[in-house]
Amino acid sequence: MIFPKWNITELNGYEPQTTFWMDFCIADGFGIDAIQDAFNRAFDEWKTDYKYLTELVLVLNHKIWQWYEKDQEKATLYNKLWAEADEYACDNLKDEEFGYYWTWTD
Repeated sequence: MIFPKWNITELNGYEPQTTFWMDFCIADGFGIDAIQDAFNRAFDEWKTDYKYLTELVLVLNHKIWQWYEKDQEKATLYNKLWAEADEYACDNLKDEEFGYYWTWTD
């Protein structure tokens, strides 16, 4: 399998800390249910870690853009998942944690 490179470091200097990009690239090959499952597992496990939550939101955002002209169903799902994770972050992160989130996702 060949996976697209996540060029986040080139775009804004962010250095990935997780396997989220690769996890979702693998899920992409198995379809909508696999993408939802990958999200559920990552979100449930890491939503309380503000750095990992930030990276999850970054990955979901990039996945929307990866699929929006190629596969509307995937793009729509990624948009829904991004909105869920972003809303959770905005509602639950405070002070320095929210500052970190905002710095990388703005």
